[in-house]
Amino acid sequence: MPKPEEARYTKTHEWIAPGAEAAVGISDHAQHEMGDVVFVELPKVGQKLEKEKPCAVVESVKSAFDIYAPISGEVTAVNEAVVSEPALLNQSPLENGWLYKMKPSNPADAQALMDWNAYQEFVKQSVH
Repeated sequence: MPKPEEARYTKTHEWIAPGAEAAVGISDHAQHEMGDVVFVELPKVGQKLEKEKPCAVVESVKSAFDIYAPISGEVTAVNEAVVSEPALLNQSPLENGWLYKMKPSNPADAQALMDWNAYQEFVKQSVH
């Protein structure tokens, strides 16, 4: 999976590793804010996702959180490991805790999202 600097980020704290088959997950910041993750519901392989629409659910000891598609496309794979072991999202949100992979409708859409530096600034601004 990507290094944090290689991924692109959304304002709802999802990351995407751009490519022909793009991996998607939640940011380290998001998993910290959520607390201990206890349940994950992922989209189905073959499901068509629409940019900025809910596509998955993550439940923590605090609450349930919708996960939004960072870009439009079709789900090509899901990470069954996070379904059976939701704590992977807390332990390794960018490596082992990816949620699903997708074939982007328009791969260039990912480039319009925030890069690592812009995301760090966004997180700082939203905390204050």
